[in-house]
Amino acid sequence: MSDKYAADELNNLSREQMMNIIISLQDQVTQMNLNMEHLIEQIRLADQYRFGRHTERLDEIAGQMNLFNEVETYADNSDEPSGEEVIITARKKKKKGQRDDDFKDLPREAHDHRLTDEQLDEFFGKDCWRRIKPDEYIRVRCQPAAYTVEAHSVDVAVGTKGDHQDEFLRGDRPKDLMRNSVATPSLMAAIMNTKYVNSNPLYRIENEFDRNGVHISRQTMANWVIRCSKQYFEPFIERLRQELLKRDVNQADETPVQVINDNDPDDPNDRKGSPGHKNFMWVHRSGELDKEPPIVLYEYQRTRHHRYPLEYYSGYKGVLMTDGLQQYHLLEKELEGLTSANCWAHARRDYADAIKAAAKKNPETVKNSVAYQALARIGTIYKIEKPLRDLTPEERLKERQLTIGPLVDEYFTWIKKIRESGTVLPKGKASDGINYSINQEKYLRVFLTNGKVPIDNSASLYTGYFYPHLFQKPA
Repeated sequence: MSDKYAADELNNLSREQMMNIIISLQDQVTQMNLNMEHLIEQIRLADQYRFGRHTERLDEIAGQMNLFNEVETYADNSDEPSGEEVIITARKKKKKGQRDDDFKDLPREAHDHRLTDEQLDEFFGKDCWRRIKPDEYIRVRCQPAAYTVEAHSVDVAVGTKGDHQDEFLRGDRPKDLMRNSVATPSLMAAIMNTKYVNSNPLYRIENEFDRNGVHISRQTMANWVIRCSKQYFEPFIERLRQELLKRDVNQADETPVQVINDNDPDDPNDRKGSPGHKNFMWVHRSGELDKEPPIVLYEYQRTRHHRYPLEYYSGYKGVLMTDGLQQYHLLEKELEGLTSANCWAHARRDYADAIKAAAKKNPETVKNSVAYQALARIGTIYKIEKPLRDLTPEERLKERQLTIGPLVDEYFTWIKKIRESGTVLPKGKASDGINYSINQEKYLRVFLTNGKVPIDNSASLYTGYFYPHLFQKPA
């Protein structure tokens, strides 16, 4: 901050001193304006994240869906139309049998509600009636879960003489899921489905069991889950990992998760597992464009140190599609045969944020902004890439090099000129997007050299964001 001067002190300053003060004040005002614009952008962006629609598509950023009208949005009032609506819809031919199609895979029971001849004679009179086509409709019935105790009796015999005297012979019995446990595969499947798919905590499952006369504590269920994980899932996951590393293209991402009670028992000072600590769920999956059955694996780690992906992809020779995290790029340096590729969805993210944070009072100004033009250029690349998904890798690569390659070259030439010109806010989101693309240019171009590499990492991004809760530790 500049020194403060009284009026008489300013009168005594030389012309050169006055000019220096004015120049200093101009610099301060310029910096304050830049900081203010940056703060305004951050505030608008925070509001957008909190209240706005999360999208990066250029044609959807302006449209905001009301957060509280989901029911009204999806309702079509087709079940109970008004009288006026009945007249209008009666002219349109309605698709028949839709309800039957909705429930065609469910078992069916026939329920006939017949009128007896005696009832008809009594109402209409003898021989004064005839049957016409019956009214037909369906209803869906739900039956609560049923639990059965399997009482097994295994026949046992003992030799009393001969070659097998005093030896025992037992009848064949089914193999237990876990030794000395009452759990069956169907019971464990029900527990895991309720816990990890329906996201119900174990205490709720315990209460539901109690209401049905099944007395299994949450501690017992937690022990069962851990035992099954070690005995059955871990070998299966490792086998899938081996198969995953045979694929030419893999994708990876990491998502922060909060985990409680995960302290290191051998380190009394370890507080990484305390509430609020940010641990990570890593997702590893086969390439989105891979024609083989997809493989999606999750790995929980307490940090996102690069040693974890380094160990996971040890010996892998292929392309790994990720975001711009430096931990991933270290793999290319330390693992011979691994090529790192970057995600164009991340390249457009900062531009989308810049548009969301911009003032919407002047649409023309927004459309003329660097962020809008950059997003439009990337959108053109995506538009050309979309129909190439159905081609073979060789055909896709040829089309990419012919049509998308020149657009990518033009994009990088353009953003480099923009950065050199200094026309964007240095600390703004548009500047972040430009810097990201330039710093990751080598990795963003990989999809132009291999037809099996997808344009972005969206396949693993969405599986990472939406499904990490499936793999939390038993509560």
